[in-house]
Amino acid sequence: MLAPVVAAHDAELEDVAVSRAGSRSIVRVVVDREGGLDLDAVAVVSRAVDTVLDADEDVLPGAYVLEVSTPGVDRPLTEPRHWRRAVGRLVDVRRHDGSRLRGRLLDAGETSAVVREEATFERGRRRRAGGDTTVAYAEVARAGVEVEFTAGGDTDIDTRTHTGTDSAASSEVTG
Repeated sequence: MLAPVVAAHDAELEDVAVSRAGSRSIVRVVVDREGGLDLDAVAVVSRAVDTVLDADEDVLPGAYVLEVSTPGVDRPLTEPRHWRRAVGRLVDVRRHDGSRLRGRLLDAGETSAVVREEATFERGRRRRAGGDTTVAYAEVARAGVEVEFTAGGDTDIDTRTHTGTDSAASSEVTG
């Protein structure tokens, strides 16, 4: 019901959750698109979703609070489109075999992604590594984007030449 409304505004419906808060319902809608959505675009989608929910009292009877947002940086990478949107970002990948890979996401396709390794972990031990590694999504147990804080406003990283050796000006926060 909401997916076509969101798609009409050049966005994708990522999630819908409805919960109760006293006598009201809280409707949380998560939307996204290639390149992300700015605040104005989220507001336009919010108004469109609100109009649809108001039009059919049987769908959501009574009072409700509508919250429309984008997924945020801590969303797990679970779909190929999530991986594509994270190209250029630092990612942490845990494989089903227990190994872990951390590096810059260079490319993402329908079945796999290419990561320029900064470090790999096997059985809890860190092993420095370099080079590009292709990771099949079927091998991934869990993956996510790492939050980076960059000094000096230098946030544009050329993924074609980044080797992981110029990260002295960066510090990462991991969860």
